[in-house]
Amino acid sequence: MKITTVLFDLDGTLLPMEGKAFGKLYFGTLTQTLAVRGYDPKQLLDAILQGVNVMVKNTSEKTNEQVFWDRFGEIFGENARKDEPYFEEYYHKNFIQTKQACGYDPEAAKTVAWLKERGLRVALATNPIFPAVATKQRIEWAGLSPDDFEFYTTYENSCRCKPNSDYYREILNKLQVNPAECLMVGNDVEEDMVAESIGMKVYLMTDWLINRSGTDVSRYPNGGFAELKKFLEPL
Repeated sequence: MKITTVLFDLDGTLLPMEGKAFGKLYFGTLTQTLAVRGYDPKQLLDAILQGVNVMVKNTSEKTNEQVFWDRFGEIFGENARKDEPYFEEYYHKNFIQTKQACGYDPEAAKTVAWLKERGLRVALATNPIFPAVATKQRIEWAGLSPDDFEFYTTYENSCRCKPNSDYYREILNKLQVNPAECLMVGNDVEEDMVAESIGMKVYLMTDWLINRSGTDVSRYPNGGFAELKKFLEPL
């Protein structure tokens, strides 16, 4: 079946990123920002990590946003969500500091534009553990616009996370597209290549490869943006 839709991961795929450095900057700046609101940095970090964990394991009908704040409320009290505007303020004012851990590859935007010129649908399948305000910024750091994508996942609009294959089913359901018509492009063997299990084609970006289990990646079509275009040409 001909490919009609391409899903891209963001971090490490369209947006070059040193993951450990990004995480250190992100958690450090977030906890420092909220410390002035009375949060103990260590306790806040633990709560955020617990929130991420429940989002990754989410199998309910609640959005990832809802399960995150449910856990946050269990830790800090049911009125804790009243402080959500302070988190929002962090993303608008201080999240930009995490850009230091990110690079830039002009081929990312060129490749998305090339696909759309060929009439393909393009969506962004970034793990939805961030709010939209943070996702939009990272899209822009990659030299793209949120409008370049027919759909992009955030913690507000998703009920699953990678590597749960239902995360991909959820996206395809929203796009109303057959998995056999879709290609998932990502740099994480565990989180992105799992799309193959529901009948999607996959392509592994290797510039910022994440391969926790040491899988033989030669079984996947792989390379950079130039090789991706060659792979897609006959499809």
